Amino acid sequence: MSERILIIDFGSQVTQLIARRVREAGVYCEIVPFNRADRAHLQQFDPKAIILSGGPASVTEADAPRADPAVFTQGVPVLGICYGQQTMVAQLGGTVEAGFAREFGRAYVEVTDDCALFHGVWRKGSREPVWMSHGDRVTALPPGFRAVGISEGAPYAVIADDARRFYGVQFHPEVTHTPHGAALLRNFTHHVAGCSGDWTMSAFRDHAIAAVREQVGSARVICGLSGGVDSSVAAVLLHEALGDQLTCIFVDTGLLREGEADEVVSLFRGHYNIPLVHRDASGVFLGKLAGVTDPEAKRKTIGATFIDIFEEEAKALGGADFLAQGTLYPDVIESVSFHGGPSVTIKSHHNVGGLPERMRLKLVEPLRALFKDEVRALGRTLGLPESLVGRHPFPGPGLAVRILGDVTAERCALLRRADAIFIEEIRLNGLYDAIWQAFAVLLPVRTVGVMGDARTYDAVVALRAVTSTDGMTAETFAFDHAFLARVANRIVNEVKGVNRVVYDLTSKPPGTIEWE
Repeated sequence: MSERILIIDFGSQVTQLIARRVREAGVYCEIVPFNRADRAHLQQFDPKAIILSGGPASVTEADAPRADPAVFTQGVPVLGICYGQQTMVAQLGGTVEAGFAREFGRAYVEVTDDCALFHGVWRKGSREPVWMSHGDRVTALPPGFRAVGISEGAPYAVIADDARRFYGVQFHPEVTHTPHGAALLRNFTHHVAGCSGDWTMSAFRDHAIAAVREQVGSARVICGLSGGVDSSVAAVLLHEALGDQLTCIFVDTGLLREGEADEVVSLFRGHYNIPLVHRDASGVFLGKLAGVTDPEAKRKTIGATFIDIFEEEAKALGGADFLAQGTLYPDVIESVSFHGGPSVTIKSHHNVGGLPERMRLKLVEPLRALFKDEVRALGRTLGLPESLVGRHPFPGPGLAVRILGDVTAERCALLRRADAIFIEEIRLNGLYDAIWQAFAVLLPVRTVGVMGDARTYDAVVALRAVTSTDGMTAETFAFDHAFLARVANRIVNEVKGVNRVVYDLTSKPPGTIEWE
């Protein structure tokens, strides 16, 4: 992690994609809001290069965000993307005009000259597809810059100051709609900035283990283990670092998937020999949820109950000094957002909100620098089985938010079995890894049916399966009709109390992936 790229965020919706592309090229990077990237931060972070993101503002506005002037005096390469290009131009003596050059979606850049950014990717005279999203445009360059690419709406679509190694692009190379965008970013990190691209999960593993040992010393650590990918990878990494200083607490809420509790206990006690407290609190959770039907009330009830149970078990262990959490980098980015405010989304299955304050624990978050796909890669490096590393996401409140209406033991058992059949058929057909998330939902309605010449009045199960890259947007998975018919037939025949199965065809947006 000695070669580091700093990404300064001006509020773009796709800033995280810049980080993902840089890391895919084997270079460690971090995102920081523009208003925190001051001279002191730059000196402390010591980047090999800096990338300025896009953003929704116009540099022509008086209060538009600006990069700290120190960005341009660090002596390191700088790449400005969209708004990042425009603020670089404006701050270094060029001109940007507002509202005269709207380009949104697919566009083409004519490469008018060679530069280091294009090395081995674009050549002079070529016409390259890119993805644009801007209303302003650069109309005059600062001293030292030259134009190396133009588009229909941007006479300075790509600019270069070779002496200072400053580059600007009006398009977005980080999105997949720019076919060679990842290669251009790699040229910036490797060919321009001189990064070697040797940041790997194996290197991160060694770094993280050393960092945990330095932070914790000889103290005791407890880890809330849910059985999901994030907490499981964190637990195995911490065990490698700390051994018996770590105790995992696995709380069975009664809202887990079929066989999940047995799998977690077997894996962590048996295979990894990690000290594990297994608390079956299903009766407590289901009791607290009795009569609770509002989705937000369910989440709050589950979160509060979990904290109570976790606190009881931690005290029974004699206390601890640190709480380990599977916090990921997107959570960190949201908590220090462009606006400097807290994240609007609390993911209770990642972060046990309230525990550190109530128990006076210090936090250990060994995964806080990683994206989800990187956590999976780290899990493979640590030797976790693919059946766990590649699992679909599962909500922190569990089945409670997939049971619309009352949450009871009987309804949990019904949904658990229907869900298991759906996933089993997906696996049997080799589709599991092609799907981001798949699950069953129990609806709060009953319908008339006929089974064995008798009338039934039973429950309805909805099936949901989506494809996605990051969970922010999603499309329904296109099963063939025969597959859905087979799954529906199995559920109706094998799950007593269900007589109808439907498939959810809603994308995200307008829908969400989960129903509640």
